Amino acid sequence: METAKTDKVSKKLEVARHFAFGAVPIVMIAGLFVMSRSTRAAKPDAAASQAAFQQVYRVLTSPRCQNCHPAGDAPLQGDDSHVHLQNVKRGTDGHGVSAMRCDTCHQVKNLPGAHMPPGNSKWALPAPEHKMVFVGRSASELCKQIKDPKQNGRRSLEQIFHHIADDDLVGWGWDPGEGRALPPLSRADTVAQLKIWMEGGAACPE
Repeated sequence: METAKTDKVSKKLEVARHFAFGAVPIVMIAGLFVMSRSTRAAKPDAAASQAAFQQVYRVLTSPRCQNCHPAGDAPLQGDDSHVHLQNVKRGTDGHGVSAMRCDTCHQVKNLPGAHMPPGNSKWALPAPEHKMVFVGRSASELCKQIKDPKQNGRRSLEQIFHHIADDDLVGWGWDPGEGRALPPLSRADTVAQLKIWMEGGAACPE
């Protein structure tokens, strides 16, 4: 009887070992399946990225942004983006020429009253070596330009993101003073769309 009991115990242990070791490949296969699904889910979504940039493009080509990113060397002004009335020019550093320096009129903050000179301590156009022209660019052209280090001041995409998200001069666009239209998206919404664009591979519209 002792032998019979021992045989039964041995068989139970053998069955237990079989299921225990047999379960390992199943667990591994299940894990690989989950990893595969996760990898597929993490694949950049180019369509979503392109759509997000179209939203960012609406902001960049609004007067609050494009007026400081003209095709020529004169800044633009007003909601109709007309050429700056005082014959102001970009200059070698983006801060104007001679007595017509930007900070002659543009102080560290907006002056009170409708259509009064807006202000920020860094008020300027981009420097001439990387003008970052927004005016007249299609969504595809502007997207490619923003990504090009030769045209964007040697900035990475991460630096571009923080420029739009955190720079206080850029932030002026959403606090432009009385009498000026705001961009079509809030700053938070613009940053959210910019993040979608980047996470999707920074795909440019066709």
